Amino acid sequence: MYRISLILLAALALLGQAPKPKLPGEDWIPLFNGKDLTGWVEVGSEKWTVEGGVIHGQGVSKEYGYLRTEKRYKDFHMSLWFKCLGTGNSGLFFHTEFKPGTPTVTQGLQFDIDKRVGPYTGGIYGDGRGWVVWPAPEKGAVLRPDDWNHLLVMVEGNRYISYLNGVLMVDFTDPQPKSFDGYIALQLHSGGEGNMLFKDIYLRDLTQR
Repeated sequence: MYRISLILLAALALLGQAPKPKLPGEDWIPLFNGKDLTGWVEVGSEKWTVEGGVIHGQGVSKEYGYLRTEKRYKDFHMSLWFKCLGTGNSGLFFHTEFKPGTPTVTQGLQFDIDKRVGPYTGGIYGDGRGWVVWPAPEKGAVLRPDDWNHLLVMVEGNRYISYLNGVLMVDFTDPQPKSFDGYIALQLHSGGEGNMLFKDIYLRDLTQR
């Protein structure tokens, strides 16, 4: 009897040391496995490949192209590195929906990604409203046009925050939000000039449904 009690106590102790289930948003998770496009869906006819742990998006037509997540997200934090190889700009879309079978965006905003030095990257555009908020003009110099750049974004309800290379670009609470849920997507701009690299993509999911 004494031996059985000791075994039970040992088992309970082990159970107490077992890792507890983690809550949504408690940890950062990789959205890109570094090998292929598992977990992502191509929208449009542009070219998306994986080369040496990097997602390479290339414009091969004159249309827009997107690489969207399989899952939909409401609130999240996201971290990625990007490099602009072409002249066409890009964007990190959120709360996005597409017209079925087309690269036409029917809702959603984007954190702009642009090779041009100026108050663009990290600003917010979309939902049929044009530019929603710009970074301060002096922050344009934060961008490294011909090198890798780090983008950190936070979407919490109607508050949108972006950091470029560790510098706060915008912290905006939207007084008239139009979209609240949808896919996250990487963009290639129309015109066939899109040529973008993305790597080290991580997400902290805060979505509650």
